[in-house]
Amino acid sequence: MLEAIRRAMAFLRQKQILHRLGVVISIAVIGIACYVLYHMLRGIDTNEVLEAIKSTEPRQIALAGLFVAAGYFTLTFYDLFAVRAIGHAHVPYRINALAAFTSYSIGHNVGASVFTGGAVRYRIYSAWGLNAIDVAKICFLAGLTFWLGNAAVLGLGIAYHPEAAANIDQLPPWLNRTLAFAIIIALVAYVVWVWTQPRVVGRGPWTVTLPGGPLTLLQIAIGIVDLGFCALAMYVLVPDEPNLGFVVVAVIFVSATLLGFASHSPGGLGVFDAAMLVGLWQMDREDLLGGMLLFRLLYYIAPFVISVILLTFREVIVGARLKRLPQADSGSRAEPHHEAVLVRKRGDSGV
Repeated sequence: MLEAIRRAMAFLRQKQILHRLGVVISIAVIGIACYVLYHMLRGIDTNEVLEAIKSTEPRQIALAGLFVAAGYFTLTFYDLFAVRAIGHAHVPYRINALAAFTSYSIGHNVGASVFTGGAVRYRIYSAWGLNAIDVAKICFLAGLTFWLGNAAVLGLGIAYHPEAAANIDQLPPWLNRTLAFAIIIALVAYVVWVWTQPRVVGRGPWTVTLPGGPLTLLQIAIGIVDLGFCALAMYVLVPDEPNLGFVVVAVIFVSATLLGFASHSPGGLGVFDAAMLVGLWQMDREDLLGGMLLFRLLYYIAPFVISVILLTFREVIVGARLKRLPQADSGSRAEPHHEAVLVRKRGDSGV
């Protein structure tokens, strides 16, 4: 059976069917989102939206900002885990943190995060001796952590409150709960599968050894904590009335986020917003839009600006170090900085 699945996947890749199917799905998701937004935003009073933003208490904004910061802090462990898993323990945490924060914040805003985030990661990790294949493995393991966390949050959340997902997918609650249990069973089966013996995916230099059972549980925990902080940030900013509870908001938020990723639009723009408006239809639209705009400011725009500043400073520092290298070679016998050694060996640059 496994061999048949492999042959089918190889055929699909050869004919580029998966790629074309992905494009069709992205266009369909964006088209549906635009249609929904057009109908839901008709009659929206812009002044009321601005008033909702102004009336948000500074305490709420500060608390949401703390949750966003905690979420991005958790994201740094995606890269820390992935880099250690492929055997590059010499890369310090500060580099993992820089690569994770900048790649995710830029990827979230630019879109096509697999490519944009991968390019940022390569620029940073290449200075520490990692090649393009290593960076691809890091992206794969970081993505695996993200999806395992999503599966856990959605499975547990929908199983507990299937009506929340029904607001978005329009399926009956019993079917949503059945799908949630299926997700949980698949997640448990995956953990058992990697726990029994070492599992390897890929071929040749692209081979990746999947984390074992205990490390997979750690992956799931990291993903749950990350999504939990992000959902808390949104929960703080949405209207207080009606009080739907954190679980409902979290399930709708994660579902909307996944739809945004499926569309590949920058920041899930349009798709994420449409899903949130549909899922939280009980809330006042102007107040909800005000909260969503504040969330975008805190989770997307502010980190993006900080990332651009950090990467600019990094390039300035790298350029200054490269200019000093000839002088250091001729005038000093002191052992150079580790990163400068890598720069000199490969003719590359990085911090």
